[in-house]
Amino acid sequence: MHAVNQKNIQIPVNGISLPGILTLVSNPKGIIIFSHGSGSSRLSPRNTFVANELNNNGFATLLFDLLTVEEDAIYENRFNIDLLTDRLVIITRWIQHQEETSKLPIGYFGASTGAASALKATALLGTDIRAVVSRGGRPDLVLDAELNNVRSPVLLIIGSLDHTVINLNQKAFHAINGIKKIEIIPGANHLFEAPGKLKEVTKHATYWFTDYVPKE
Repeated sequence: MHAVNQKNIQIPVNGISLPGILTLVSNPKGIIIFSHGSGSSRLSPRNTFVANELNNNGFATLLFDLLTVEEDAIYENRFNIDLLTDRLVIITRWIQHQEETSKLPIGYFGASTGAASALKATALLGTDIRAVVSRGGRPDLVLDAELNNVRSPVLLIIGSLDHTVINLNQKAFHAINGIKKIEIIPGANHLFEAPGKLKEVTKHATYWFTDYVPKE
């Protein structure tokens, strides 16, 4: 168990301020930045569960709101992947310039549409992002040309009952050129609501981040 220091923060982004929850641990292996899906927030119980498990396994985490309350009220913004990607890139750069996180290698954990913005941001930021994990993600919202530019190791986790998303992930999988893997969780739906299924997600995510995020 790693000692945990959690704090609420405000992140400046192009004249606005986005709330976040930054959790630091002792001797961190890296920091995992969460990119949540449409209609969700930094308070997402599923992402919070995953973040807590990552904290217990030695990773710092950042959960934050990609949109302000006013922006989120406009439905189209929730699916504006370019806007969400810009926000994620800016916040990643902000993390890289904070004294307590500036030296930490970075991974992304993206859920649903948030996985699309995580992959687009990774294509832009290159090796600054050490690894990406997608939970029930929508990589089909990213152009193949952008997926071609993703060089960081990518793990796509999907529930076996989420048939449409499985097909979308399998198509996008072939466009990713780097290290990649698809993990299908038996008996899980899109939200991994069945008992124990989200725990399986955290297990695979932890293994992936442990293998690829820490610098040698």
